[in-house]
Amino acid sequence: MSSTINSFMAAHHKECDELFAQAEQAVSEGDWEGGLSRWQVFADELEKHFTREEQILFPEFEQATGMTGGPTQMMRMEHEQMRSLVNEINKAGTARDMDQFLGLSESLMVTMQQHNMKEEQILYPMTDQSLGNAQEIIERMNQ
Repeated sequence: MSSTINSFMAAHHKECDELFAQAEQAVSEGDWEGGLSRWQVFADELEKHFTREEQILFPEFEQATGMTGGPTQMMRMEHEQMRSLVNEINKAGTARDMDQFLGLSESLMVTMQQHNMKEEQILYPMTDQSLGNAQEIIERMNQ
């Protein structure tokens, strides 16, 4: 089991990235059935990741630091942007519009990379420094 919040959450970022790449690859090859199936797995994992942060990790961090308007607020805003892109990609998938699907997925990929870098280099290390109960928080996020 991961010993830090950063290592636990970064590992899930990597898992999501791999699922995303598989879905995008399948769609780009015209395998809509396989691509959309993989896409749904990715979208579910992404939402699970956001939920872990928004319902468990961010509140713990905010309570420990008193910082409610800083990095966690920005991350929540970026989550909403990504949810909106996922929604639009879902529509493109339903319409079997490859150009739209791949164009929007490229936007999502760039947004995710920037978001994940901020979390892994700034927010998660701050969280690990601020919270003494990382293992308990990781266990709660795993439930």
